[in-house]
Order: sequence, then structure tokens, then C-alpha cells
Amino acid sequence: MSRQKLGQHFLTDQNVIQAILDSVEPIDGGVTVEIGPGRGAITSGIVEKSERLILIEFDDELAVQLDHKYSEDLNIRVVHDDARTFGPEMDPWLRESEFIVVGNLPYYAANPITRNFLETTRKPLSMTIMVQREVAEDMAAFPGSMSLLSLAVQIYADVQHVVDAPPECFNPPPKVHSSVIKLTPVESPKIRFASEDDFFTLARAGFKSPRKQLHNSLSDGLFVSLDEARSLVEKAGLATTRRPSTLSLDEWQALYDVWVEAERPKQIAGSARRKRGRRNGY
Repeated sequence: MSRQKLGQHFLTDQNVIQAILDSVEPIDGGVTVEIGPGRGAITSGIVEKSERLILIEFDDELAVQLDHKYSEDLNIRVVHDDARTFGPEMDPWLRESEFIVVGNLPYYAANPITRNFLETTRKPLSMTIMVQREVAEDMAAFPGSMSLLSLAVQIYADVQHVVDAPPECFNPPPKVHSSVIKLTPVESPKIRFASEDDFFTLARAGFKSPRKQLHNSLSDGLFVSLDEARSLVEKAGLATTRRPSTLSLDEWQALYDVWVEAERPKQIAGSARRKRGRRNGY
């Protein structure tokens, strides 16, 4: 993949770099994982604070440069891999030790990278990451302006704002503003569910039509009638006029519990029942 397609913008502002380093708290005997070290703007400071360091770099040329630079340091490893699919449970250092994550995440891959590390069986103790400002605000959103991303992140971690980084903090400057946030994963998900796939089947349906009232969105997403969707919402103790963005985690828990109790009503798109429902005005 070309540099342009990778969307690389290298951090140069020393104040932002220092704010990131100040937020990083390495663990005694643990490992620090830096995602997207690039030209090493943050790396040199992390090296001084970490006993062992893994650098995950996707760019071919930069991975070679980093490997050459740190080839004689046995406590630093360069992993030429994609952080969207890198599995901590498969790495020898991360299987045996606690670890933290820090990095300037590429805009195009920030969401899948974040979820990859939050939803793995070997979770980091913290993630200090640079993402697009709107994405950071979305991850930290309160009920009233939440999205599927807000829900997906906050189920697994607490979110803290660290520092903002306008375009002039980078070379070349991006067209958008960035923010650094710190995610602190919780011991167990804040919502109890049978499995992640099970819960997010419901959550994706709830946000299928986010501007609609919740029962309308559930009807669209689960391919059930409006009456069935309205019943789920009412049994969860929620007003049918609510919109998906207004629900708290506790309210998603109540809705999920009702959905499970109702034996997870969901029809396959294009099914005969769905088609009949449309003819009946649903």
C-alpha cells in the first residue's frame, strides 16, 4: 500500500508528544506496544520509559528502518504487521506479561484497531491513542449523542481526553483535527451478554436507522414488525419515542435482557414474513 493510501501524517509538535508521554504509565516487568511508530517521534521517549517495547509498523520501508535502528536492543522488537488483525494472544511477550498500548493511529484504521485490542482475550491495561477528533468525541460521547462506536468502546473501557492536536502539529498537515484519548479497559464488559456477536446483533439493529425512534430502527434492523419492536422497547421500560443515541449502557442492558427473554426475535432480510409485514404497512 502506498504512503498516500496509508494516510500517514507524522506528529512533530513537542507539546503534544510530551502530553502523550506524560499519559503513558509503563508497568514494571510489562511491555509497551507502540502502534504506527513511523519516524519515531514518540518512540524515543517511550524507549526511555519501557523495559520492553514492541513496535507495530505496517509500512514496509519504515519497518525496515526501525528494525535496523533497534537491531542491537534485545528489549525492542519490530513487528511488521497490521494492527487491525495483530493478535496479542499470539505474541510470546504479550502472552506472558501485562502490556499497554500507545500510538498515532491512521485515520482509516483507527476504529478496527481500537476494537481489535479492546475485544481480544489479552487486553492492554491502557491505550493512549491519537485519532481523528470527531472519532475521539464519538468514543467518549454521553447518552444523547452516542453511536454504535460509543457503545462498542464504552462497554469495554473508560475514556479520558488527553490533548487535542490541530493540523499544524503534523507533517504533512492533515485536513482534520486530531485528539489523544486514553482508554482504560475494564475487567469485564459493562454489559452482560451471551457473546459479543449476540449483543451486537441487537446493537447494530438499534442503530440501523439512528435518526428514527428506537422501535422503528429495531424494526428495520431486526426485520420484525413495528408491533414486535415496540413491545421490546416498552418491556425494557423505555419510551417508544426514544432514539438510539439517547440510551445509556444500563438501558441497553435492559433492552438486551428483554430481547433474550423474547428468544431474540429476528427475521432474515427478504423473508416471507418481512415481505408480509411491508404489505401490511410495517
